[in-house]
Amino acid sequence: MTLARSKPWSEDTVCEPERAAYDRDFYTWTLEQAALIREGRFAEVDRENVAEEIESLGRSEFSRLVSFYSLIQLHMLKWEHQPNLRSRSWANSIELHRMHAAEALEDYPGLKSRVDEAVVRAYRAARLEAIRETGLSKKVFPETCPFTLDEMLMRPYDFD
Repeated sequence: MTLARSKPWSEDTVCEPERAAYDRDFYTWTLEQAALIREGRFAEVDRENVAEEIESLGRSEFSRLVSFYSLIQLHMLKWEHQPNLRSRSWANSIELHRMHAAEALEDYPGLKSRVDEAVVRAYRAARLEAIRETGLSKKVFPETCPFTLDEMLMRPYDFD
């Protein structure tokens, strides 16, 4: 198998007759597409793949929010169901991921309309991970998220 090799990028690179294919050399493709857009050469832009990549960026930000919520919920579940194992690291993880989630919503306000969906998706993963990490029966953990959004974001977790 031969890997595609990309040349260092320059403005002249875009003018080469054979452009890097989206599937073959994504890195070079991204540089070429950015140059074409900056130069206003819109007819030459790979519109479908550029649009897909832009949408993918939005999906990845939503996934990050889900991940932050999932880590919050995981440690909340462990906190509630393993009180004898509570640790400063669980409390710190909750606080850290609350901060990350708040920053994501501040940076990308459009995500606010999907917070409820993010909480539901996050809980499915948090529940499975809590079952795996604790060794407790899946019956111990409710199938739907037992925490309100306010509880997820505001309940104090002090470890002293």
